[in-house]
Formats: sequence, structure tokens, C-alpha cells
Amino acid sequence: MRVLAMDTALGACSAAVLDTVYGGIIAAVSQPMARGQAEALMPLVQRVMNDASLAFADIDRIAVTTGPGSFTGLRVGIAAARGIALAAGRPIVGLTTLAAYAAPHVAADDTCPVVVAIDARHGQVYLQVFGPGGRTLTAPRLATLREAAHAAGEAPCCIVGSAADAVAGAMSVADAVPVAVEARAAPDIAWAARMGAVLPEGQSPPKPQYLRAPDAQPQNAAQLPRR
Repeated sequence: MRVLAMDTALGACSAAVLDTVYGGIIAAVSQPMARGQAEALMPLVQRVMNDASLAFADIDRIAVTTGPGSFTGLRVGIAAARGIALAAGRPIVGLTTLAAYAAPHVAADDTCPVVVAIDARHGQVYLQVFGPGGRTLTAPRLATLREAAHAAGEAPCCIVGSAADAVAGAMSVADAVPVAVEARAAPDIAWAARMGAVLPEGQSPPKPQYLRAPDAQPQNAAQLPRR
């Protein structure tokens, strides 16, 4: 199976092509960026496709991260993935940024809990806790930094995500010592592609997962009265 994976939900604009038959990841590019994904994504995708010497018709499946993350960024990735899937007549699957962060750690040691914390600003994080075998112990939710630190302190675990350092710093001396702390601005696109190859199509729709309301909202005073 050949999978084209894209991620623009957080601090990078990334794309990769996975070939499960001929050697795994055959092309990948990831550019750190906080904004500007709308202009950068399609040229980056075309670069990856050229590096893989493939046309879009050669791809079997499209995978895209669905958040939580930047409201604008994740919409850019999902819209592009849907457009490519529609034009190429290929299925599309969505995967959360939380699961993409956790995937390499679950694969390395599926007995160690993984606490994923993504910076949601204002002293909050997007949180999910994975147990043995990647089983969800705490469902994706918006949490305070202290709540995330408490979750990480219950047992030795890996803390990963863009807020990993902040969570580790908020833990008390009475908390369990983390096995590892890995702060990354965005998930590894190679693991997003690997997840995209195994996710069931019908059960993994490419729908945005926000977990919070947008910071910028229209003011009531600016709304026109209805007639």
C-alpha cells in the first residue's frame, strides 16, 4: 500500500509517502512553521511526490492529521487532503495529532504509559493518556497544566508533545519520575503515514477535532440585526 500523509495541524508543514511493500517511507519533508501552511503545503506535497517518483494516481490512500491543534492549520491540511483524495479517486483517513505523537513510543514499548500534551495556550494543554498496548486511559480533552502533570505523575511514563517540557516542569517531587520527556513541535510525519496505512477507512473520517472553541470570535455588536 502507498500512503500519502500530510500534517499542518501544529508547528510544522509536513508530508510523506509510505510504501508498505517496498521499504517503508520513500520520501518525506517536514518544515517547521507556526503559520503559512496554506501557501507551503501543496508545493511541499508535490516535492514529496516528485522525490518518490509517483503520480497521485499511484497513491492508494491519503492520510491527514485532524487535530487538536491550530484551527487554521488543521483546516488547511484537511481541505488539501480531501481535494487530492477526490481528484485521485482515493480513500482518505484522519488521525489525531495526539495519537501520532504517541505512536512511536507505543511501538517502542507498549507496556509503558504515554502521556501526550499539546500546548493549547493560556495554561492549558490538549491531553490524552495511552496505556499498555496503546489503549486509551484518558480520552482526548482540554486540561490545565496541573491536571496534565497529575496524570503524568501517577506512574512512570513517557511524556511527549509540544507541552511535554511544561508538564514535566509542573510535576511535584512526590510524582513518579518520567521514563522519558520528548518535546516536539509536531508529530513525526513518518509515523502519521504508518498509522494512515493501518487505520480502518470507515471508522477514521478526516474531520477536525478542535477540543476547544476558537480564541477569535465575532463580537455581538458587529452582527447585523435580522429583519
